[in-house]
Amino acid sequence: MTDPHHHARPDDGTAAAADPASPYDLLVRDARLLVIDGDTEIPGGWIALRDGRVAAYGPAGAEPARAARTLSAAGRLVTPGLINTHHHLYQNLTRSYAPAVNGTLFAWLTTLYPRWAALDEEAVHLSTYVGIAELLMGGCTTSMDHHYVHPRPRLIDAQIRTAQELGFRFHATRGSMTRSTEDGGLPPRSVTQTAEEVLADSERLVRAYHDPSPGALTRVALAPCSLFSVTRELMTATAELAERLDVRLHTHLAEDPDEDTYCLETYGCRPVEYFESVGWMTDRTWVAHCIHPTKQERARLAAAGVGVAHCPSSNMLIAGGTAAVQEMRGLGMPVGIGCDGSASTDHASLWLETRGALLLGRYRGGPAAMTARDALDVATRGSARCLGRADELGHLRPGACADLVVWDTPEVALAGALTDPVEAWLRCAPSRAWTTVVGGRVLVDDGELQLPELATKLREHARVARRMQGLD
Repeated sequence: MTDPHHHARPDDGTAAAADPASPYDLLVRDARLLVIDGDTEIPGGWIALRDGRVAAYGPAGAEPARAARTLSAAGRLVTPGLINTHHHLYQNLTRSYAPAVNGTLFAWLTTLYPRWAALDEEAVHLSTYVGIAELLMGGCTTSMDHHYVHPRPRLIDAQIRTAQELGFRFHATRGSMTRSTEDGGLPPRSVTQTAEEVLADSERLVRAYHDPSPGALTRVALAPCSLFSVTRELMTATAELAERLDVRLHTHLAEDPDEDTYCLETYGCRPVEYFESVGWMTDRTWVAHCIHPTKQERARLAAAGVGVAHCPSSNMLIAGGTAAVQEMRGLGMPVGIGCDGSASTDHASLWLETRGALLLGRYRGGPAAMTARDALDVATRGSARCLGRADELGHLRPGACADLVVWDTPEVALAGALTDPVEAWLRCAPSRAWTTVVGGRVLVDDGELQLPELATKLREHARVARRMQGLD
């Protein structure tokens, strides 16, 4: 946990000196401050990228002589790309859906499940395309997605193809629901599947798309939706399958007090105890929300290495409480940032989620409880730990994936912010990406998305959203 008054040391990058004889693919220079990670910051710094990796960095005046392309950060803050550890991209088709906006979590879900039953490959492609575009503008370079509604086959295939077309770093998770209203669950039968269907498709997707190699753009994890939407048998079988295929596990846990009631009535124990009983208490796992575990349960989760995706805006909009982020980090728990579903959060800006984490951390623990650097660390290194990629994501040390963001905050908003660019980044709002680089590719340039089909996709998205919301 970062000291509230900590300012990371400068670094001269001598361990990764530039070689003018071997031009770099991209050089970003003239940063007001270059943040390599939570331990290293370089005023006026530059960073050079080659073959999709960070190759070198250093202070002003020591820049490489040559690079295939040079971008000026023009005095802006440069950080590692933010990493999204919990999302439901398809839900941007039902954003701010009026009949659901003021409901509890369970009321919100039961209102929207029938709408989501209309999902098909076109809808998933469009929602994924638009969602990734929005994530890029919010400084996100890697995102998972938790797709658990499967009224039709091959929906995750459509997601993965879309992310690959855009060159975005994407962790698809094969979500599932098997316990319908007829079985004592919340979702209607139209959006659930049998355990056999779920397990067979989970294995198919991992074998078809999961890339375990370093620098991978596409990975797959297994993700039953929640303790109240799948059976005990599926939770257990999924954990066993993840172990056999060596992939990660994800689900919602301890999000709402109604979940406590449900687990006590259905399983005779609290959610965390049930979670452990089905084989999920492992460092292979990261969970969304984790708002309501007891102090003792948090300690057990931390000891097992379970990670948490903290979703500030969703927690506030549904008013279900918020995770004890700094307490969890103090236990050594991996804690990352998540947007959550677009229909509960209604945006996909990881910058806004990181700012929300800063505000909630201070609201919960007092003015010294969390700093902007703590929040940035959660959204970068903490998120990378949740996804099992702390070695190559969430920092800009040599050899890391070339995922970075040059941030833009309106000049009028920064007027007077002269002493601390990182604090100003979250306190002086709003900020968005001026440049977003994923794997060395520039996907946002001069504040503009480099997605030529975006206008067409937005028109198609509007058509599908109207149909799904019953507005046609």
